[in-house]
Amino acid sequence: MPPTVTVLGTGGTIASTAEGGGATPTLSTDALLEAVPGLAEVADVRTEQVAQIPSYELDFETAAEIRTTAADAADSSDGVVVTHGTDTMAESAYLLDLTFAADVPVVFTGAQRRPDEPSPDGPSNLLTAVRAAVHDRLADVGGVYVAFDERLHAARDVQKVHTRRLDAFASPDAGHVASFTPEGVRFVREPGSRSDPFPGTAVDPDLSVPIVSSGIGVDATALECAREAGADAVVLEGTGLGNATAPLGDAVRETVERGVPVVVTTRCRAGSTAPVYGASGGGQTLAEHGAVFAGHLPAEKARLKLLVALSAAVSVDVATLFEDE
Repeated sequence: MPPTVTVLGTGGTIASTAEGGGATPTLSTDALLEAVPGLAEVADVRTEQVAQIPSYELDFETAAEIRTTAADAADSSDGVVVTHGTDTMAESAYLLDLTFAADVPVVFTGAQRRPDEPSPDGPSNLLTAVRAAVHDRLADVGGVYVAFDERLHAARDVQKVHTRRLDAFASPDAGHVASFTPEGVRFVREPGSRSDPFPGTAVDPDLSVPIVSSGIGVDATALECAREAGADAVVLEGTGLGNATAPLGDAVRETVERGVPVVVTTRCRAGSTAPVYGASGGGQTLAEHGAVFAGHLPAEKARLKLLVALSAAVSVDVATLFEDE
């Protein structure tokens, strides 16, 4: 008896056409599966349409619906696949990884080229995702992943690193989990989830955790505005190891003094943050002001972890939250 996989459709480029204007999701999940040759030989596939939106419009209500539907599907399937837009796929997968202790593999996938463009990559990516969702090595550990361009990435580590190329996703520090070819699967590191500390948590839509970026000549206006507007925490996307301009450094001190946590990440797509440099905006100075460093997490994922933690608990020890990152 073949394994069963439930494919949850949410829209994105993989389901989009450009009839009469800009690309928008129009194709059903069933229609996407019809374009995948050999799928029936891999698994007995069921479908459910959760949403039909571009992922840049994803909100926390829809993300919670993805989690709930994935959890229900996991009860009756050997694996779950989520078709999703690529813009926020890495975030959506990580958010699910934080809030759903998946006993079966949950694999996100999508496309860079629409079905009505030459050589669409959606069918290949969808086949890879289903193959991953039923693979014995993943069945033993569960977890949340992204399958793209014949590679499998862990949700915690994956980032979208190119706007157009078919190999749009990478795991800059950890590396991908496995490579898929027509002949077989090669695992290059152990699969599994590194997250799920807040199972079942839905993000409180009233919480505010903005991202403020540093760069040449950036003043404190954005951070001050966020603080005065009532931000519950702030993510500072610094330069290099996690540094900022002098005005931002001073604003970090005042922000932390007012009881608003500041978490420092880096604009670099690889490497971890570290409190090394001095002067007014250097990482060591920011740490002395009480800022917390996010390790390897990029700004968008640090923000999600803060939002989930703040939604789950009345009091959050931000330093402990990021100590293993």
